[in-house]
Amino acid sequence: MPEPLVGIIANPASGRDIRRLVAHGTVFDNNEKAAIVRRVLLGLEAAGITRVAYMPDHDFGIVPRALAGQQVALEVAPLSMPVLGTSADSTRAAQLLAELGAQCIITLGGDGTNRAVAKGCGTIPLVAISTGTNNVFPSFLEGTIAGLAAGLVATGRVDNCAIQRSPWLEVLVDGIVRESALVDVVISSLPFVGARALWVARGTHETTVGAFESVVREVFLARVVSGTIGLSALGGALLDHAAEPDQPSGMHIVLGPGGRQVLAALAPGLVTWVGVKEHRRLALGDVVRCHPGVGTIALDGERELELAATSVVEVRLRADGPLVVDVVTALEMAARAGYLRR
Repeated sequence: MPEPLVGIIANPASGRDIRRLVAHGTVFDNNEKAAIVRRVLLGLEAAGITRVAYMPDHDFGIVPRALAGQQVALEVAPLSMPVLGTSADSTRAAQLLAELGAQCIITLGGDGTNRAVAKGCGTIPLVAISTGTNNVFPSFLEGTIAGLAAGLVATGRVDNCAIQRSPWLEVLVDGIVRESALVDVVISSLPFVGARALWVARGTHETTVGAFESVVREVFLARVVSGTIGLSALGGALLDHAAEPDQPSGMHIVLGPGGRQVLAALAPGLVTWVGVKEHRRLALGDVVRCHPGVGTIALDGERELELAATSVVEVRLRADGPLVVDVVTALEMAARAGYLRR
């Protein structure tokens, strides 16, 4: 059998969008991504991985820079694919890694990057390192630990107990499945996709709340957790009780005056009260029809679809999203099995 293969998909555009100008987000530059990848490779090497394939990028060369001056016993090769400089690169890279039989994929990016990867990765488990904006799906993982955990999974020394299936949201327009999201689907009154990122400029409390409620009509969440930032923070603020562990659930939120207000961190440094007309928890399999109107659909923070006044939009919460490695559990299992001792 061939040696285990681990893929790396590092998005050079993550952590650099317009929200750095309209909020207080930190620019996550590609030098830091290269440093993270360097530590990822060292973690993979320590776990016994010898083969790595990665998504190429022409703008910066994240992985080649990570390898510069390093002596690692790894065969690290770029995937043979065109580089378009769009999210399609991440999807195509994931598809190629699936065709090559990769056992694990490490991603560097935000919710949008991982959404693109999820479209192509099939049943390959992901180790998602956060380098984007307002992230819920990926985590702020130390690169060395992420590489070590991915290597343990890829070599079969950690079983499926350390791998979890994520819920996700399916978007149907006029009865046809059009898109999906890992974290949130947002129906906005903005008529055009434009710069894609969904944002509201800083201002006074009154102008910020008014602008936000005039832009965002409905929010669907694949998961409801406290301690997140972005539109998913609305769900955490509305959380009255936790879902049962074996019944993960999402939420549907309709914004506007006339109901309660919740305090939410909508972006780095932007914390404000938001009016919520109604909300309800969603069970897996639930389908909700959106209120009609011209606007756009944003998926995991990026506007992707434009709507006509007659568009019929439905959102379904599904259980069969991408597989994700629980890094802490993976390391605990490896320790109990003796793989971290000799």
